[in-house]
Amino acid sequence: MRAGRAIPIAFLAVSLLLLVPLSRKAYAQSKNTCLDCHSNLDGPLQVTTEKFAADIHAQKGLTCASCHGGDPTKDDADAMSKAAGFRGHIERTQVPELCGKCHGDAAYMRQYNPSLRTDQLAQYHISKHGQLLAKGDTHVAVCVDCHSVHDLRPPSDPRSTVNPVNVAKTCSNCHSDRDHMKAYNIKTDQFAGYSGSVHYEALAQRGDLSAPTCTTCHGNHGAAPPGVASVENVCSTCHVFQTQLFDGSPHKAAFTASGLPGCITCHSNHRIQHTGDSMIGTGPQAVCTNCHSQGDAGFAAADSMSRELIQLELALVKSEDILQQAEQSGMEVGQAKLDVSEARDYLTKSRVAIHSFAPAKLDAQIKNGLAITDKTYAAGVKALRERDFRREGLGVSVLTILVVLGGLFLTIRNIER
Repeated sequence: MRAGRAIPIAFLAVSLLLLVPLSRKAYAQSKNTCLDCHSNLDGPLQVTTEKFAADIHAQKGLTCASCHGGDPTKDDADAMSKAAGFRGHIERTQVPELCGKCHGDAAYMRQYNPSLRTDQLAQYHISKHGQLLAKGDTHVAVCVDCHSVHDLRPPSDPRSTVNPVNVAKTCSNCHSDRDHMKAYNIKTDQFAGYSGSVHYEALAQRGDLSAPTCTTCHGNHGAAPPGVASVENVCSTCHVFQTQLFDGSPHKAAFTASGLPGCITCHSNHRIQHTGDSMIGTGPQAVCTNCHSQGDAGFAAADSMSRELIQLELALVKSEDILQQAEQSGMEVGQAKLDVSEARDYLTKSRVAIHSFAPAKLDAQIKNGLAITDKTYAAGVKALRERDFRREGLGVSVLTILVVLGGLFLTIRNIER
């Protein structure tokens, strides 16, 4: 038994001796004199070990030297010598090319993420930012302004500056700064408007990561403002049916001739609000009256479409109310409620059909919905009549039973006497 135990013990001792040089080698490889110094500095020069450890580059095995050059394994002046390839501070004008050296190399990036695009640098060159940088404007955004510097995180990380939820705030760092944007004659209310929009509500409050943010409409690396003629194309990436109807509408030609952009003329751009039936028609909240006035054909068409939408909405509410009343009374109205859902679908289709700006097309959807609501309301009336009939029958039955019981009681008393 002792001899048998001696073999594992000897094996363990030899293993430990072999691990000693391996551990020293691992320590030597992880040694980083850059962080040893910069973790003790203040301000923008401070880069802590914890901060760099969260960086996606560090997690993939890259070091400070990958961007700045030098030899982080040395403790002397040779660590930052030209012989070691030390670059030191990287000028803003050099940042895109430096990042693009790796991110534009498909063969190199494939080993880390085969699905990652490698055209970011090419896109940046054609962006508004890249074009201005090429002209010598160093105030425009470069890679590190959006992605951060030493603590870059992947977009999927909620803490990332380019996570969908955080993109608008990242863009606002420059675009909400009046002093910064003054030279470009660009408004600085985009983020304030977007923060009050239906898109922001869906993204930030409901967690819908498919909801649009700045880069959805403007692009990311190839960021550029969409021109008047391009706005409709941008919106159509999500709102396909509305765009198809608009393209076949009389407004398409009218907007083009007047130089008006599609979509945002009625819906705005950054501060897009929840749509509602009050937007169509001639009421105080209607957008139609921004262009049309009483007496012209557009004014009459808008008023007609508004009235039809209100008519179907009221018919739906009327049907839903009577069916709910019948259901709460214990009556079976399941099929009628399903039919009401179909009628509400026609109301939704009608609201989409508005973008054709053709009362005839809207009228077809409205009539289909009204035909169903007429039937469902009749079903609700029938159910309530059945309920009342049953209640009356129950009342007569109870009364009859009481009369019979009373007669039996009197008869029994007479017999007892």
